[in-house]
Amino acid sequence: MPTPRLSLAVLLAMLFPLHQALADPLAQPPGTASLDAIVVSATRLEQSAFDLPVAIDSVNQAQLQDGQLQVNLSESLARVPGITVQNRQNYAQDLQISSRGFGARASFGVRGLRLYADGIPATMPDGQGQVSHFDLGSAARVEVMRGPFSSLYGNSAGGVIALFTEDGAPGVAVTPSVAFGSYGTQRIGTKLSGDTGKLNYVADISSFRTDGYRDHSAAKRDTLNGKFKWALDADSTLTLVVNAMDTPNAEDPLGLTRIQFEADPRQAGTNAVAFNTRKSIAQQQLGAAYERKLGAGDTVNLMVYGGRRDATQFQAIPTGPQAAATHPGGVIDLVRDYWGIDAHWTHRTELAGAPLTATVGLNYDTLDEARKGFQNFIGSQLGVMGALRRNEDNHIFNVDQYAQLQWEPSEHWLLLAGLRNSQVKVKSTDHYIVTGNGDDSGSTNFSATTPVFGLTWRINPALNVYASYGQGFETPTMNELSYRPDSTPGLNFALQPAKSDNYEIGMKALLGQATQLNLALFDVRTEDEIVTATSSGGRTTFRNGGRTSRTGVEASLATTWDNGFGLAAAYTYLDAHYRDTISATIRAGNAIPGIPRQSAFVEGSWQHKPSGFSSALELRHVAKVYVNDANADAAPAYTLASLRLGFEQNSAGWQLKEFVRVDNLTDKKYAGSVIVNESNARFFEPAPGRTWLAGVSLQLHF
Repeated sequence: MPTPRLSLAVLLAMLFPLHQALADPLAQPPGTASLDAIVVSATRLEQSAFDLPVAIDSVNQAQLQDGQLQVNLSESLARVPGITVQNRQNYAQDLQISSRGFGARASFGVRGLRLYADGIPATMPDGQGQVSHFDLGSAARVEVMRGPFSSLYGNSAGGVIALFTEDGAPGVAVTPSVAFGSYGTQRIGTKLSGDTGKLNYVADISSFRTDGYRDHSAAKRDTLNGKFKWALDADSTLTLVVNAMDTPNAEDPLGLTRIQFEADPRQAGTNAVAFNTRKSIAQQQLGAAYERKLGAGDTVNLMVYGGRRDATQFQAIPTGPQAAATHPGGVIDLVRDYWGIDAHWTHRTELAGAPLTATVGLNYDTLDEARKGFQNFIGSQLGVMGALRRNEDNHIFNVDQYAQLQWEPSEHWLLLAGLRNSQVKVKSTDHYIVTGNGDDSGSTNFSATTPVFGLTWRINPALNVYASYGQGFETPTMNELSYRPDSTPGLNFALQPAKSDNYEIGMKALLGQATQLNLALFDVRTEDEIVTATSSGGRTTFRNGGRTSRTGVEASLATTWDNGFGLAAAYTYLDAHYRDTISATIRAGNAIPGIPRQSAFVEGSWQHKPSGFSSALELRHVAKVYVNDANADAAPAYTLASLRLGFEQNSAGWQLKEFVRVDNLTDKKYAGSVIVNESNARFFEPAPGRTWLAGVSLQLHF
């Protein structure tokens, strides 16, 4: 792969003819591209994504909701380059999400990315997060940031995904909706929104059910999301966010071996039925954000939040290994109480006669976890909560300070720089002390200071070129710390954070009034990558292992025409491999598992506004994905086609929408995701063949 210097030369060579084509600023005035998005997460200020030296995309409300089930982020994020989101067809496990390879090997929740919903972190201080409570039915947009500037959000920020709930419109609107489809899938929801002048509000409640494509994969999930914004006076606002999610029983079909996958992809994995593998999750959280303007140039923001997450998971670990005194059992029971605060001050002034914006802030997050383990049997009865085998209290918190500067010395240049200091502390208190399994209490600390720099060159109003650099670090999650490679009890405090250097160069171009082209080349070098050490008996342990490299290209294009036709495309090339030989399975040159080398998305759409009819054909390609560090097997590449049709009728006071979609038109058999380094070679999670979905919504205005 090209080095960063060679990539820059290639990019500049590509830009020269494009610069000639876009040389006339009068033909391309600023802001003519209707597709350009306003984003917040890159700088914590509302700004045009086009001007920033950051790879960031915003997926709008229509893309999230029109013709979609509105349950999984995987429905809409395929259109974002650099991001891989796999629907595992398993609601006992979170989606598999990775950004430029960060997070690809996560086996529990989401790791390697920072997740936010209306400013409230969905990533805990240890770097592990969940997205099951993200409410797409009331979302205005989802911002997806990749690259160096993600590290301004602290630990495990290989990328940032931030959801923003919509605001209510003047008056009152009630929107009931229903969708149903293959394999007993259904979603029923009701949304209430409005604006009184002083109070802006949105409340959404939904219920999702599915029988599941595979055996033993039924699930149900109920969600509630509300946002209430008060205009306290001309200079201050208070926003209250409340949400809850309840998944009382999500069956876990487990992964399949290759033989099982090829014989019958709909079957459940070995022992899934015998042990009734399943998971229950409940979460409630509350957040409040206060914003006050202090004169013309200063703004203060304060956000506080708190919540509780309960999870109980029944695994298919055989009874035999659990006889060992050190074994923690086959049932995981977690109760997590968390809260935090983020405060920052923004000051707008001038430096050398040019606009300067400075932001400084303080962030504190804390998590108290009660972790218990039980046997998954009583006598000969399997799949029940048996004897206690683990009992510990874990306390994790981070204290971070950050600063960010934006300076525009001339109309052609924009400089963005930032610095974040992060301290993460972990303390475990062991309450399970028996013969052969002593007191495993202990503590450890992680810290890092991560700088970022970015420069945008505005060649003309329609063409920007940028370069950026940043450092990042990724701490081990609590689940990775939970088991030692040598099978002795206690937390794996020998595990250290991975540290990375991130380089990026890119281009953003406006081609006419409704076309935008983005291109980014990146190179990420990581030391002390956290990798699998052992995998046996249903348990995976981790160690630090050498250096890795992630080099690639991201490209996206979005355009619309006056005749109602539109085109959106995204392409990612990512070469991710180990640079050192550290074991018999991890050898220099091996691909990092769980990461496709290439992925692509194309959507052609047509809308006939007079009749309210719309249609779209989606094509998605994902290259083969290696399933383990040894690259001994891989899920084959696949290409899928999906079709959706929409209908809309409007009258005074109401809006009716209907849709129907068909996914996997060619009925292709494929593995939608893989379980990286699964100990029993049950790597493959099959995706369904041809499926259908239909839905209707009615919005009433009062």
